[in-house]
Amino acid sequence: MPTWDDVRRIALALPETSERVSREQASWRVRDKQFVWERPLRAADRRALGDDAPTGPILGARVEHVGAKEALLADDPAVFFTTPHFDGYPAVLVRLGAISVAELEELIVDAWLARAPTRVADAYIAERGGDGLGLT
Repeated sequence: MPTWDDVRRIALALPETSERVSREQASWRVRDKQFVWERPLRAADRRALGDDAPTGPILGARVEHVGAKEALLADDPAVFFTTPHFDGYPAVLVRLGAISVAELEELIVDAWLARAPTRVADAYIAERGGDGLGLT
């Protein structure tokens, strides 16, 4: 089961990434654009999800577009979910305890690629031999 230390390690290994803590919750940014963050459920989220509201740590992650979000939600609803707060927004919520470390790394890299400046993202992909991880 991945931990916040795994999220931190993976995110901070990406170029031009920084960590910010606000209200005791961490977020990771590339050139000041948030790409993954701690996202505990709020009261409105719990009301909307009812008995399906997960417990445990939750990660928010940007995705390239709403279509990618819908694909993740359909592909693995045991890991990925959303709330009405994120309707129409290219982000998913992730049950951190239900995702593998390898999938987490793919998700974080894809989130970073979705937010990184084109030149920075292209350089990262070229450095990896043109192979992105490709979760979304």
